[in-house]
Amino acid sequence: MTVSRRLFVTAAAGLAVTGVPGRAAALDRDRCYRIPVSPDDTEADLVRKASQVRPTARQIAWQSLERTAFLHFGVNTFTGLEWGTGDEDPDVFQPAGLDTDQWAAALKDGGFRLAILTVKHHDGFVLYPSRYTDHTVASSSWRDGRGDVLRSFADSMRRHGLKVGVYLSPADENQYLHGVYANGSARSPRTIPTLVAGDDRTPDRSFTLPATDYGAHMLNTLYEVLTEYGPVDEVWFDGAQGHIPPDKVESYDWDSWYTLVRSLAPDAAIAVTGPDLRWVGNESGIAREDEWSVIPVKENQYGRTDWALSYDTPDEGSRAALVKAQPATDHLQWWPAECDVSIRDGWFYHADQQPKSVDYLTEIFFGSVGRNAVLLLNVPPDTDGLLHPTDVVRLREFRERVDRELPRDLAQGAHRTTAPGRVTLDLGHEREVDRVRLAEDIRHGQQVEDFVVEAFRDGTWTEVAAAGTIGASRILLLPSPVRARRWRLRVTRSRSAVRVAEFGLYRSEV
Repeated sequence: MTVSRRLFVTAAAGLAVTGVPGRAAALDRDRCYRIPVSPDDTEADLVRKASQVRPTARQIAWQSLERTAFLHFGVNTFTGLEWGTGDEDPDVFQPAGLDTDQWAAALKDGGFRLAILTVKHHDGFVLYPSRYTDHTVASSSWRDGRGDVLRSFADSMRRHGLKVGVYLSPADENQYLHGVYANGSARSPRTIPTLVAGDDRTPDRSFTLPATDYGAHMLNTLYEVLTEYGPVDEVWFDGAQGHIPPDKVESYDWDSWYTLVRSLAPDAAIAVTGPDLRWVGNESGIAREDEWSVIPVKENQYGRTDWALSYDTPDEGSRAALVKAQPATDHLQWWPAECDVSIRDGWFYHADQQPKSVDYLTEIFFGSVGRNAVLLLNVPPDTDGLLHPTDVVRLREFRERVDRELPRDLAQGAHRTTAPGRVTLDLGHEREVDRVRLAEDIRHGQQVEDFVVEAFRDGTWTEVAAAGTIGASRILLLPSPVRARRWRLRVTRSRSAVRVAEFGLYRSEV
């Protein structure tokens, strides 16, 4: 089929793409997900601008997932390392019992809705037969060199109703050993895909993008992944640098990488070194007590979205934070938090490690999903290519525990009355409640700065809980059950008009 061609230019100057534009640009224009900051802005100006920031369609879709999974798998699984060296013998990769349907079934049973595979970790070993490196599954005797973990993974996830994510590490120890990574090459226009000898592709889209030698290698790898394995819903980059001498550096071509992803996978969220999602700042799976999705950002290193404050600051988005960050801020942006943590101590499988307890995982759930973030739980396949039976059981136990913590919403069918900054529920008769779940309609931004939850008891409204932010999801655990018929959410401070999407009441069965 012949595809009409036209030229369009992205927001990053000098990035020209020949082909059919994706939907990403239109999606971003529909919503003001970032607003420029001026040095002259007062605190009132900053708060007003923050109140006007809205998420894109892809960000809203991602936030609704709540629980996502990581699958760290590669040569490290067999060498016992967490960060590979790049000179591993590919033949060490021998997952004789690989069963990605088992992965998908276990993750779905655990309540997860998207899974991200480490297609390329820092060592540079690639889990599919790439045209651009020999450090791949095709160089292993596993399945006679015809294995393709990414193909199996993507097919299995979709077959079980899970969305597909891919992780490609910017660092690449193997390409450093081959003189490509951090070789000092200048950025110059590169044609993507770069066809190789015997290449049977006839791409209907080509891209001319500025990149270093290694940046072009990454672009070609991304092109393969995003054009040959079906729809991708999340592309995950970290900011890792390779283990290279201090006098060497690889400045990543973020603008070109972002452009290619937006063009080939317009619905994919780019995380966590990306414009759509940010790293929460730790690897414990716990968000801040008050986690803002609208935070001050700056642009670094060829369009990389970065924190105006430090990534680990305890306050990223309050009024005080907006003022503190102003000198370094380019924009206020919808940049929600993703909380990554591993079910075991390491990111890759190690036989001597055990999964976290159900109690611990439940604390992580309430500390991430319950604080306006999305949980990204790593569950590493073992040397057989399977999720360990202990981990599979733990995933099921985790999902069952969350279901018991938040069983039927007692507020369903309740009479609801609303007023500016206030929602009142009448349950019809007294019910015991010890969990409260709240959500703003984030299509209209994140507005709540402080609120209280009250129960009508003994003829008066009594405060039972108070907190700061709400965002897409806030779960409050009451210290003891409270029995009442009438309940009220009262916003005591906000940036603009508040739209409440959820006011749920629960009695834990734990």
